[in-house]
Amino acid sequence: QVQLVESGGGSVQAGGSLRLSCTASGYTSSRYWMGWFRQAPGEEREGVATIYFGGGSTYYADSVKGRFTISKDNAKNTLYLEMNSLKPEDTAMYYCAAARLISGVNWSRLRIGDYNYWGQGTQVTVSS
Repeated sequence: QVQLVESGGGSVQAGGSLRLSCTASGYTSSRYWMGWFRQAPGEEREGVATIYFGGGSTYYADSVKGRFTISKDNAKNTLYLEMNSLKPEDTAMYYCAAARLISGVNWSRLRIGDYNYWGQGTQVTVSS
């Protein structure tokens, strides 16, 4: 059973930075995509960024390109999200997710339904 545990959320002023981490356990293969999603109050969950653990390909939502960086440490089975130039509209619960690599999926679309496993989330609050 794959388990994902997020950490690193908090409160920051606009323009500030935060680094989220997600530690995965329960699988040994690197043939997974892992991503970050977020959900603001009253809004639908949306994709932020994703990375292929077996090769490093990445995709980002347009809203975070140039400000957020997704990265990984395969040895530690850990996913990161470096968030810079944070804006109040980045305020949300941030979730880590993992998806088994399967053919036919357009990973750039950051679709929630393509991911099999989810963490409990970590809150990010950006004040103006």
